[in-house]
Amino acid sequence: MVTPTSQKKAYAAWLAVCVLWGTTYLAIAIALETIPPLFMAGFRYIVAGALLVAVLKARGERMPPPALWSRLAVLGVLLLGFGNGGLVWAEQTIPSGFAALLVAMTPFWMVGIDALMPDGEPLTRRRVLGLIVGFMGIAMLVWPEIEMQRGGRGFLEGVIAAEIACVGWALGSNYARRRGHEDNVLVAAAFEMIFGGVFLVAGGSLRQEWRHVAVTARTFSAWIYLVLFGGIAGFSAYAYALKHLPVSTVSLYAYVNPIIAVALGTFILGEPFSPRIAVAAVVVMGGMWMVRQ
Repeated sequence: MVTPTSQKKAYAAWLAVCVLWGTTYLAIAIALETIPPLFMAGFRYIVAGALLVAVLKARGERMPPPALWSRLAVLGVLLLGFGNGGLVWAEQTIPSGFAALLVAMTPFWMVGIDALMPDGEPLTRRRVLGLIVGFMGIAMLVWPEIEMQRGGRGFLEGVIAAEIACVGWALGSNYARRRGHEDNVLVAAAFEMIFGGVFLVAGGSLRQEWRHVAVTARTFSAWIYLVLFGGIAGFSAYAYALKHLPVSTVSLYAYVNPIIAVALGTFILGEPFSPRIAVAAVVVMGGMWMVRQ
């Protein structure tokens, strides 16, 4: 039963998700100043997942049996390995605000992938129109940058990496929906973080990223923020909000995150902002709203 008190706490948790996950784009950009991308993201999730498991065990929460680990590993690789790994890779060459707007394309990929499944929900005219509107917004956002060659080849690679992140998250979400969710969202998230982190660290090891690790007070602080606030606190708040609020309400954080990311990137990192970017953001959000209906 949802009481007025628990509902107020749930909305506070939802607001925390908006703020915490919206600020991670800035923290990632800062951490990447000296820490290689896959190591930075991988060890972030391994540490966050391990700490969360320790806390949950101390609370007496039941851990998933080994028989379920393979499913959690798949989710960890898709949602965090490719989902967050693609985002981190993208932020090497594109502004954090741009990355947040590109990642806002995730619902478009989710709708498209679901429609291709044998038992998927077919595309309606409204959703097709939403896909077209969203694509127009992204084209408005990135095409002038590519034409001006502001970031050169690296900018285009960043855009592609951001969309790989969207596909990874969409595939992982689709897989989770069809295979069923764990009763304890936090326990599942902790194990997914560990598996996804191991996948990213393995990738970083293949790239010999340990040769380029250099930690400063600034980048280490950003990394700690990602572990404690983006990971543990963010997922805890998300789990609480999901338990007490409708999924449709909780999912609205996806509209707020890009706004926070763009604002922080502009005012703190001095990233480019123009009326074109503002209009493109509105168009993307409009398309997202249409496909979510």
